[in-house]
Amino acid sequence: MSLIEMLFGSKKKTASVAKERLQIILAHERSDRTTSKPDFLIDLQKDLVQVISKYIQINPADIHVSLDRQENLEVLEVKIEMPENELRAKS
Repeated sequence: MSLIEMLFGSKKKTASVAKERLQIILAHERSDRTTSKPDFLIDLQKDLVQVISKYIQINPADIHVSLDRQENLEVLEVKIEMPENELRAKS
C-alpha cells in the first residue's frame, strides 16, 4: 500500500459502488411498499361497506382491509367485526 493510498484511501471499483447503490434503492422501495396502503385497498374497503350495509347495519370502522407480503406471496386480509345483535337475530 502506497503512502497516497493510505492518506486518501483506495478508489472503489465502479461495479461495487453501483451494486451498493442498487441495494439501497431496492431496500428503500420495499420499505415504501410495505408501509403505504395501496389505493385499491381503500376503494375495496368502501365497496365492502356498501355491500354489507345492504344486509346488516355495520359501522364502516368495523371493516379492515390489509395487504401483507410474505416472501413471494401477497395475502389480502379482510376483517369484519359483526355487531352482536345482528348475529343473534339471524340465528
